[in-house]
Amino acid sequence: MTSTQARRMRRPVLQAAIDADAKCVQVDPDLFFRADGEPPATWQAQRAEAIRFCHGCPVRTACEELALRDGDGNDRVDDLVRGGRSGHELVALRELQAQRLTAAITADEASDQEWNKLTTLAVKLNCEARRMPTRSGGMPHPAELLRQQNERIAELAAKLAVVRTARRARTGWEVAA
Repeated sequence: MTSTQARRMRRPVLQAAIDADAKCVQVDPDLFFRADGEPPATWQAQRAEAIRFCHGCPVRTACEELALRDGDGNDRVDDLVRGGRSGHELVALRELQAQRLTAAITADEASDQEWNKLTTLAVKLNCEARRMPTRSGGMPHPAELLRQQNERIAELAAKLAVVRTARRARTGWEVAA
């Protein structure tokens, strides 16, 4: 994965790539974090080892991009390595790319809202489809109740289709495979 590809991805896709292919799951996570009270010389050697380890990872750029979006790193304390970068390097990179990262974070949040809308509509559709229309005094005939329920189901399905179609078009998936 190139850095350009990682920059264009949304947060869930980056996280999924990291979860699936990260090399760091094979080692002790303490390698990437400075322990409390650890001497600077010890941390420098450990940090160098962690950075070397990260550079061989197939999803290093995705990890770096996610670290930038998450705001990892601190300009006052050098205490972690993520995506092959020290905390200080992440801060410097985040400052250089502030405008791009703001746009990416905004797009991630919009994607999350869109996903929430999709799941809410899908749940409503499922609940409506499973509900059995019942008749009580003064209510319309069962056939009329069923017709009304079918209209609600069709309306929810149409709303769901609109959101899905827009999402697919925006992400380049206009045509299903």
